[in-house]
Amino acid sequence: MDRQSRMELLSVQLAACGALAMLFMALSGVSNAAQTAALSVTQPSVAAEMPASAPDAPPAAESRLESLGTGDMVRVTVFRNPDLTTEARVSERGTIVFPMIGEVPVAGLTPSQAGARIADKLRSGKYVVNPEVTVSIAQVNSRQVSVLGNVNKPGRYPLDALNVKLTDLISTAGGIAPTGSDLVTIVSQKGTKTDVDLEAMFRNGDLTKNVELQPGDTIYVHKAPMVYVYGEVQKGGAYRVEPNMTVMQAIALGGGITPRGTERGIKLSRRDAKGEVHRIDVSLNDTVRPDDVIYVRESLF
Repeated sequence: MDRQSRMELLSVQLAACGALAMLFMALSGVSNAAQTAALSVTQPSVAAEMPASAPDAPPAAESRLESLGTGDMVRVTVFRNPDLTTEARVSERGTIVFPMIGEVPVAGLTPSQAGARIADKLRSGKYVVNPEVTVSIAQVNSRQVSVLGNVNKPGRYPLDALNVKLTDLISTAGGIAPTGSDLVTIVSQKGTKTDVDLEAMFRNGDLTKNVELQPGDTIYVHKAPMVYVYGEVQKGGAYRVEPNMTVMQAIALGGGITPRGTERGIKLSRRDAKGEVHRIDVSLNDTVRPDDVIYVRESLF
């Protein structure tokens, strides 16, 4: 083969190689495009993954239990400005007085919202550059519940996120006293009355009776039915009547009969429907009733 023929053959081979290279590049481009398209379909965008920003306002129930109201005492501090620290009472107008900016409406706001409002007024008035304001509740007076009757610590207690249910407030008041009943009455500020039997509520597991309280409600724990034991017993006194309680059990609450007493000398005084008191002989297994009076006599021998 002469030189010219060899040159023509080499040119054809080079052209064939170039065509193959172009074809390979084209196929690679199609594959990359397909992969990119697949990623764009299957891979969610960062914006889609990001959760929506939480609103500044808390949920309604939480806001009700945290918002400021008339009579509340608040403490306001401004970071790096100790001279602006202020303790104030929310007035009947729902405002507090703050240095330099005067009256600030805060009633109905949470402490964080009230701090943001004060900071905005300090910033807009050019009193403080980039103020950081903290508002805390020193004393809650606007949302309180009264707990009265036979509890260990009767009084007025604030409603908050931790103390909102009936049992929460009774627990805060020290629990039911030894003379207290399981029957509780709730009187609302509007005058409606609700009776709750705590023992039945827990026995039946019906916690719907464990109601949420509202500001101004009053809880009254009734006195439990009592039986009175005296005479030759170790510790005479009044004791709570339990269901189907016997004379023996009542005396046992009083520490039992003394060595000078006798089981044959037990007398019981009981008032009838007309209010007349009858003195009767009883045995240890007889059932007692509310307001019964048990007397253990001294042995004659």
